[in-house]
Amino acid sequence: MASFSTKSYDREFLEASNGRYGHELTFYEARLCHETAALARGFPAVCVFVHDVLDAKVLKELSRHDTRLVALRSAGFNNVDVVAAKKLGMKVVRVPAYSPDAVAEHAVMLMLALNRSVHRAYARVREGNFNLEGLLGFDLRGLTVGVVGTGRIGAVVVRIMMGFGCEVLACDPVRNAEVETSGGKYVSLTELFEKSDIITLHCPLMPQTCHIVDAEALERMKDGVMLINTSRGALIDTEAVIEALKSGRVGYLGLDVYEEEADLFYEDLSSQVIQDDVFARLLTMPNVIVTGHQAFFTRNALETISDTTLANIRDVEEGRECPNEVTPDLLAGSPDGTGPSVCPPNRGR
Repeated sequence: MASFSTKSYDREFLEASNGRYGHELTFYEARLCHETAALARGFPAVCVFVHDVLDAKVLKELSRHDTRLVALRSAGFNNVDVVAAKKLGMKVVRVPAYSPDAVAEHAVMLMLALNRSVHRAYARVREGNFNLEGLLGFDLRGLTVGVVGTGRIGAVVVRIMMGFGCEVLACDPVRNAEVETSGGKYVSLTELFEKSDIITLHCPLMPQTCHIVDAEALERMKDGVMLINTSRGALIDTEAVIEALKSGRVGYLGLDVYEEEADLFYEDLSSQVIQDDVFARLLTMPNVIVTGHQAFFTRNALETISDTTLANIRDVEEGRECPNEVTPDLLAGSPDGTGPSVCPPNRGR
């Protein structure tokens, strides 16, 4: 197996899990794309992550050199042309549920940090500045939180926010009984946008959800709304949300994903000038917190990702049906917040 986009932590956890499977592993730090597909020659399987590009052209190149399996170290598969893979006789497998708690807890952490200006307070105290001006927060109890997408992750967020004493509104084409049991109330997306003090996104990136938060949606929201996205970058029209930040319609913005993140996230760019002017502008705003696609990044999640990925490969290798196979019928989307997208792969998680 050739593993692409492999960081030191990926290698650590994959090698630890591989003691139970005995696969031959070769690691590449490079992303899999048109220019690097030749590195996979001779490998029956490739293991890829969220920013690897597996469009029809790349898949055809892989197939030409006998690759028959694409193993995703992620739940989402918007970066893979699943239809093209099937036509080429290639199987695609994924990790559908590695740690919904990790992502949900990160989303709530962003809410708390933004509310109490933890990022600004931390910087001040390190400089010996203990002034509280500009750090005023609010109580979460009694506020209305809107959760868009109520699969595994969204359901955990609902449960956590109910614990804070919030009223929780939910929106998803498929209702989750766990959400209703926890006290969440399903409403239309329009009602959720209009009534929520905090809106957190946990839905899949598909044609109908690409830029689900655009200028029109932002106009429906309360002044000063808090907006959180730990799902897919292209759920939010970034330029529209910047205008809403300037006007005060959006009072707080917490992002773990960004629609043009592929050339930024997972790399050390600290000695370079950020070339993305839209992203650079976000970083200047005091009421914005951006983390680099790390919501999933817990030891528990990496252990599950590694083990499930290698188990998927073993299932296919030994001719068994793999429960985590991705097939074209999933292109209609899924209610668990991990479905597909036809948006460009650098525009989402």
